[in-house]
Amino acid sequence: MNNDLALTEATYYILLSLVEPRHGYGIMQQAEALSAGRVKLAAGTLYGALSSLCDKEWIRLLPVAEGSRKKEYMLTEKGMRVLQNELARLRELVTSGDVILGGLEK
Repeated sequence: MNNDLALTEATYYILLSLVEPRHGYGIMQQAEALSAGRVKLAAGTLYGALSSLCDKEWIRLLPVAEGSRKKEYMLTEKGMRVLQNELARLRELVTSGDVILGGLEK
């Protein structure tokens, strides 16, 4: 796994939303709430991303109850590592910014 991989903001929030099982609409709502409204996922964008994330084995589709149309997804261990690496990368960015800009007068 590439530790230098930078996630898009949408992918980051999708993965973060899937720490607990969620269906598509729940992912859209959670991503928007976590991002303070910045990330608004359209259905087509979300389902394309979910398919790609399943292919990468970062998330998985949970078994669907018979007769149900709701598909629920969950973060995998691999996806959790990707998310943790991204969080560490983001922290490093913030720390570097604080070091450089923290001493500047506002």
